[in-house]
Amino acid sequence: MRIFENLESEVRGYIRSFPTIFEKSKGAILTNEQGEDYIDFFAGAGTLNYGHNNEHISSALIEYIQKDGVVHGLDMATSAKKEFLQTFNDTILTPRNLDYKIQFTGPTGTNAVETALKLARLVKGRSNVVSFTNGFHGLTQGSSSVTGNDDYRDESYISRSNVSFMPFDGYFGDMNTMAIFRKFLEDSSSGLDIPAAVIVETIQGEGGINVASKEWLQELESICREYDILLIIDDIQVGNGRTGEFFSFEFAGINPDIVTVSKSIGGGLPMAIVLLKPDLDQWKPGEHTGTFRGNNLAFVAAKVAIEQYWQNDDLTNAVKYKENLLKDTLQKIADKYKDTFEIEIRGRGLAYGFEIKGDNSVAGEISKYAFEEKLIVETCGSEDQVVKFLPPLIIDEDTLVEGLNRLDTAIEKLVADKKEKLTGEF
Repeated sequence: MRIFENLESEVRGYIRSFPTIFEKSKGAILTNEQGEDYIDFFAGAGTLNYGHNNEHISSALIEYIQKDGVVHGLDMATSAKKEFLQTFNDTILTPRNLDYKIQFTGPTGTNAVETALKLARLVKGRSNVVSFTNGFHGLTQGSSSVTGNDDYRDESYISRSNVSFMPFDGYFGDMNTMAIFRKFLEDSSSGLDIPAAVIVETIQGEGGINVASKEWLQELESICREYDILLIIDDIQVGNGRTGEFFSFEFAGINPDIVTVSKSIGGGLPMAIVLLKPDLDQWKPGEHTGTFRGNNLAFVAAKVAIEQYWQNDDLTNAVKYKENLLKDTLQKIADKYKDTFEIEIRGRGLAYGFEIKGDNSVAGEISKYAFEEKLIVETCGSEDQVVKFLPPLIIDEDTLVEGLNRLDTAIEKLVADKKEKLTGEF
């Protein structure tokens, strides 16, 4: 690992949590240079919903490259883009009665968020945007301004004006936090400027797997309509089937004005899009551009993934089946160690959190011990107090069960070591 320590910037992150050199990957398995296999419950932070080196995607990419398909074309018209647009519209948008124009941005999620914020302010002629506690939307200037965690905000030293934060669903326990938002909008002396837009995740991934209810999202949409506020759903981490349905907001029956999509939309390759209602498409030609807004390899991968997994409900049903297995097993593990830790299980689809109450350091220790058991899991939450589970959607049942067994073993060893240490102190 010395070459990374000597040559790579100190900003490197996940390499510190998972200190081995990976060489190969397939499905839900990562293999290091020593030939050791690790079960991946991280999936590139939600980028690899269809698994590592998905055979359908890899075959299509190889074929495309071998026939000298256009790799980079800015936003010129290419066959790959044409076929993706048609497939996405016919298979994803039309069956869901969603009428959106599709804007290609730079290839990362934060590019999509920056675009959505800029467009909302341009369309509404207002500067303020409302975000929510524990929200995460990226680390460029505009995106970090709507991100709640101060670890991501303090170092940038930028002006963070024109953003107001409201409490997310469950932030005050059972209190209906939408009532607070409505009161601030109703009261002309609240200090809240009527925003151009609200940006929200239906499940806060980095924020700790905080799940918004159907009723909360429906009330949020109702308030936005009442006050002429655009509703932006950030579906970057928990979209693309992560909750079972393609979009994470489908279960609530809402119709966002703008949706940001990235991570798994590119089948593992860099790609981001903004979906916007046609009347909001008020850009002038070239008004918002980017050199890599035309990743044709990602267009090929995305088209194949949609054709392979979204022509029917098979993947949706598989995710819901595996959700029950994941949730039930996590609860059994929590019950097993209830005399040692107070654990809360929450999530939806194949995005789950395992929060250890009272000691924020335990989640990180679980991740470390899990890595020793050849399981990759990361942490999230305001204090990294939540173990986050984001396995590939295509993970087979045996591998999912084995990964959970390794988690159980890791926690068992952690508990034993803690008891041994405590005994040694007396």
